[in-house]
Amino acid sequence: MDAIQAIFSRRSVRHFRDEAVSEEQIELLLRAAMQAPSAANGQPWHFVVIDEREKLDAIQRFHPFAKALNEAPIAILVCGDARLETAPGRWIQDCSAATQNLLLAAHASGLGAVWLGITPEPDRIEAISNLVGLPSGVHPLALVAVGHPIDATPPGAERYRPERVHRNAWRE
Repeated sequence: MDAIQAIFSRRSVRHFRDEAVSEEQIELLLRAAMQAPSAANGQPWHFVVIDEREKLDAIQRFHPFAKALNEAPIAILVCGDARLETAPGRWIQDCSAATQNLLLAAHASGLGAVWLGITPEPDRIEAISNLVGLPSGVHPLALVAVGHPIDATPPGAERYRPERVHRNAWRE
């Protein structure tokens, strides 16, 4: 699958088969995530691969939209490390780009995934940080549930809105 096809056909997947995600697949997703652009090439990210069922279940107790973890064999927590930033305050953009790369790589490799937001919700930030033992200065941005989709991914939706494109100045 080429990049344009992956972008236009990627969908959030919340239901997964009872099948493990291989170590090779996990590494591919992490390599793709780490290829993301970052401010001043700081690459201030860390990733926590969560595959312990007890932890996946615990997340559902504090994250109201994490039901996909009932079926997902793994989740990947994308974190920004303020100590690694070369452009202070840019970790959210950098880690968002890494998360998008991870989602596209999952789709292109036949896996399904869904982005479960952590930041900016203080209760989620605190709970996930405690659950996985994040050190001070490392901030959780997003949790991505990953697995083998139960069904074929539905076709992509048309999201282009020409009325939201402005050229050279804002025009109503």
